[in-house]
Order: sequence, then C-alpha cells, then structure tokens
Amino acid sequence: MHMHNFSTGETTSHGVSSDWSRVAAFVAAVDANLGAWLTEHHGVGLTEFRAVTHLSQSPDKELRVNDLAHRVNLSQSSTTRLVSRLEARGLARRDVCSEDGRGVYAVITEEGEALLRAARAPFDERLAGLLANAAAHDPQGTHTGWRGRSPPSGGRSRPEGDEGGGGTTRWSNTCMHMQLYSP
Repeated sequence: MHMHNFSTGETTSHGVSSDWSRVAAFVAAVDANLGAWLTEHHGVGLTEFRAVTHLSQSPDKELRVNDLAHRVNLSQSSTTRLVSRLEARGLARRDVCSEDGRGVYAVITEEGEALLRAARAPFDERLAGLLANAAAHDPQGTHTGWRGRSPPSGGRSRPEGDEGGGGTTRWSNTCMHMQLYSP
C-alpha cells in the first residue's frame, strides 16, 4: 500500500495502518509499564486506578456501572468484576439508584480518594518520564507521536512538515525498553 502525504508531497509504502500499529504498540508498552509500576508501588492495577480516577472526577463522585464501563473501555460484565475488586479493596462501593432501583452506581470511598492523593503526582511523573524517554529515543518524533508538538519533558520535537525517514529501530527499541524497564 502506498500512502501520499499531502503536506510534503511524499509517497510512503508503510501507510496509515502501519503507523497506527506502531502507535498502538507504544501505548501498550506505556500502559504495561504504568500498570507494573502502580502494582509495585500502590498495590493497584492500571484499570483499577483509571476507574477510581473517573469516579473521583465525576460530579457526585459516582458513576453508573454502565458509564464506568465506557470510560475504562470494558464490557459490562468485566466492569462488574472490576467494581467487585474495588469494593474488596475498599476503594469504591455500590449504590442502587433511588429513583428506579434498577441502576447500579459505583461510588468512590475515602480510601479511594486517599489512593489518588498518594499516587496521582508520582503517576504523572512516571508517565512524563516514559514519554520523555520515548522522545529521547526518537527526538524527531518519527514514531512517538510528538511531531509538531513539544513533549511534556520539553524535549526536542520534529519541525512541522519535516517527514524524514528512519526511526523504526529506535521505535522498536523504545517500546522494548519500556516493556522491560523495571518499575
């Protein structure tokens, strides 16, 4: 498949689906690293952390389980199990809708809020470090998605319109480094 880049006039053979696969691999590597780090340092997985974060950010500190499922990208049954794990750890509780008695809500507890207070800043620092590490391995932004924008670390980004070549090896090494880097 050949793809034409209208901003530079270049034609590439890898296409958008290949680029998307590299982005997906990068995201998976970052998520795996963050999940291992959260488990080691805070005793909670990445999905649980994201769920508690969504509950904390909702107006009444609660979400219908179905809405939480959409936000954490899980099925209804997987989210029900997720809420059960959160309940078992004391990070959330269930509440039934008082209006119709059918809707089930997940509500963050004080323990859940305490987890977020303890983990949020170090989590954000960890994430920024991973992104800076990726930018260091790929300073022109060829495969890390920072092209045309400054990475959070303030690292160099690729100039707008500079589509250059190469970087696949650095990209693979960056993903491998993040997967193997100990939390």
